Amino acid sequence: MAVDPLAAAQAVNVLDAGSLLSAFGALGVAVVLFAETGLLVGFFLPGDSLLFTAGLLCAGGSHGPVHLSLPQVLAAAVVGALTGAQAGYWIGRRGGRALLARSRAKRLHEGAARAEELLERYGHAKAIVLARFVPVVRTVLNPLAGALGVPARVFTVWQVAGGLVWTVGLVLAGYALGSAVPNVDRYLLPIVALVVIVSLVPLALEVLRSRSRSRSRERRAADEGTS
Repeated sequence: MAVDPLAAAQAVNVLDAGSLLSAFGALGVAVVLFAETGLLVGFFLPGDSLLFTAGLLCAGGSHGPVHLSLPQVLAAAVVGALTGAQAGYWIGRRGGRALLARSRAKRLHEGAARAEELLERYGHAKAIVLARFVPVVRTVLNPLAGALGVPARVFTVWQVAGGLVWTVGLVLAGYALGSAVPNVDRYLLPIVALVVIVSLVPLALEVLRSRSRSRSRERRAADEGTS
């Protein structure tokens, strides 16, 4: 039975990895990763869970309504993530700070603060790679790097390195699980929920470290005030 593309687009849930893949397949992977890593409006998109779920649906043990090609998914993921990050960087070079200032999204501004902190603490190379694994931060670090004047060559080398590890690693992790566990797609929702939770761990750790540093500074200031 033929499926109307317009009807599929209207019915798709952009926050649900399974829905996106059912509607658009490997092409959806490329588009979503480009938007999440290159456009500030894409900060809410499910990059981690999308990559893992796509890999899961490439496995031979998946017998659900959607079955994807592993080479196509890997190619789409790499192209979307790398071109998205590069586009975000050039957007930042041409006015990323102004675009960010216009946004009223609290999560976006929090992500920008964490991205700037990563750049200051770890340096350009390590921060660009680490940002790939932190939701929201991977959206805002690319334009922020452009706005802060990170050299284009340095940014390109390390965003490619981080993008390859992130995309290929998550897709192959999903593929390996799908190949090892028969009919694993039956448990897709709890698996995706777990992936989302795990993807938030770096963000939670960073928040805890930030609060710990703030308390330490407050204690030092109090001790200096009483001495």
